[in-house]
Amino acid sequence: MTDNSDGCYEVVWPKSERMSELRPLAPRLQNLNGVKVAQLWDFLFRGDEVFEALEDALRERFPGIEFISWREFGNTHGEDEAQILAVLPRRFKELGIGAWISGMGC
Repeated sequence: MTDNSDGCYEVVWPKSERMSELRPLAPRLQNLNGVKVAQLWDFLFRGDEVFEALEDALRERFPGIEFISWREFGNTHGEDEAQILAVLPRRFKELGIGAWISGMGC
């Protein structure tokens, strides 16, 4: 242990060395008309109400938007979390998902 009576303290930087390369982000969608949007939820903090409000607001702006409910995908933070997340890319492709909203409650 270091003697801190002089007011100096050891400091450890919490940031680790980067383990992977940065990749460019996917291009943004110009609008959501005609896009299928998946809803992902961890079943916490009123997501059912939040997604309903989001649907209403987004349909007002983008009348051609389509939603695939969180009910279709299951709990993204439950006991089956790893399995549910592992199959999402395949499920999104099968369903023709063009965007998704992931809701988390704390």
